[in-house]
This record gives sequence, structure tokens and C-alpha cells, in this order.
Amino acid sequence: MKKTLTYAVLTVIAVFMIYPLLWLLGASFKSNQEIYSSVWFFPENFDFSVYANAWKTNTGHSMGHYFVNTFAIIIPKTIFAVISSVLVAYGFARFDFPLKKLFFRLLMVGMFMPAIVTVMPMYIFWSRVGFTDSYVPLTVPSLFACEGMFIFILIQFFRGIPKEIDEASRIDGCGTLQTLVYILVPCIKPAIISVIVFNFLWTMNDFLNPLIFINSTEKYTLSLALRTSVDSTGQGYEEGKIIAMSVIGLIPSITVFALAQKKFVEITTGGLS
Repeated sequence: MKKTLTYAVLTVIAVFMIYPLLWLLGASFKSNQEIYSSVWFFPENFDFSVYANAWKTNTGHSMGHYFVNTFAIIIPKTIFAVISSVLVAYGFARFDFPLKKLFFRLLMVGMFMPAIVTVMPMYIFWSRVGFTDSYVPLTVPSLFACEGMFIFILIQFFRGIPKEIDEASRIDGCGTLQTLVYILVPCIKPAIISVIVFNFLWTMNDFLNPLIFINSTEKYTLSLALRTSVDSTGQGYEEGKIIAMSVIGLIPSITVFALAQKKFVEITTGGLS
């Protein structure tokens, strides 16, 4: 009886949590009038032509074009973030160097600093070196381990691995970099996958940075294209079409999280599996 009650409560909670997504999916088939007149997610009619129209957008480019633009940022940014964060976390977790505690404190401070604080100096810098209206300002900073949260997560995983493993690998002839690549990286795979998932989701949803650095419509990311498809007055557009674009835009994020969920959840355990 207790187990049945527990499952019933969890089911109700799950329905409440998933209902916004169900409503979003159902509303993509609704007319403007039906969207505002009913909170029930199930539409009166299913017209899949709305998705064909949503794919075309109102900007002169298809959503496929904006997906390519978005992934042109996500892929290099994710690769740069993983490599740089692993190297920095490895240094903090395994080596002693001058002012190590000070640098770690600065790292922690940076984690709590609002990202908006760095927008203006970053824009001034990239505009002076002539890289505005390009993807360089959105990808190159990741080469320098600019996400403190990623480094912190990886440090905790490195600390969960006994240092005797490093010593044993050195006895077997591995250098510092070889120990990292062949011994430690496989051990922190859940953390690396978590970094990839976080970076993917944050970049996919990022609106402010592309808005600041990108000026050309053909270079817009998916988030900018979605906003551009909305009439500036907030009236006179098909809300079902905009919602359908949102549903399409959610597919990569949901897919990535679903595929990486098992490893992503392992971040709570840390260290060796």
C-alpha cells in the first residue's frame, strides 16, 4: 500500500512537471484564439503543415540554416571547453605551484560573478581586434577555461581518484600528459560528459551573447532566429508557428540530455565507478 501511494504521488508530480512541455507541443497546432481560450494542451485539430511553415521561418533562411550556425558555435566551443577545463582542473588537483590557493579562490569568485559583468569589456576587446559579427568571440574564450563551474566539477572528480594511480602509471613509464590522457580521463568520463551536456544546453539557449556579437541575419543562431520571427510589436504573428519553432529547437537539447542521462547522473557519485 505504501509503495502504491509513493508511485501515485510521484506520478502526479511527474505530470505537473511535464505538463508545460505537453502544452507547448499541443499549442503548436492551435490557432491564436485557441491558445488563449484553453489551458488544455490537446488541440481541436492536428495540422502538421504548421511545422513545415515553421521550418521556413520568416527570415529568408530555414531553421536548418540556423541549426548549422548554432552547431558551428557549439562544436568548437565544447571541444575547447573540455580540453582547457580538464587541463586546468588537473593542475589544481594534482600539482602544487606558487599562489595555488590564491588562484583557486579567484576561480571560486569567478564562479559567482554574473556573466553580464564581462559583456561590455569583452565586446570592446573583440570589436577593437575586428572579430565582431563572427563566431570567434563565442568560441575562442573557451580555450582559456573561462567556465569556473566546469573546472570545479572536474577538480572534485580528480580528487576522488587515488594518487597512487598516478604513481603507478609513472613507474610504468607514463609521463604527466600520458597519465592524464590514458589513465585519468577515462576515470572522469561522467564529469566530462556532464561538462559537454552543460555546455551544449547553455550554448543552445544562449541569446544575449550572439545578440551582442553577431549582426548579420545569415549568421544568426537558432535563438536569434526565433526572436526575429516574432513581430517587433508582439502582434500580428502566428503564435502556433512560433511555438512550433520552439518545439523543433528543443529537439537537440532533449536528445542530448536523454542520450547522456546515465553518465550525467553519475556526477553525484564522483571519482571511480
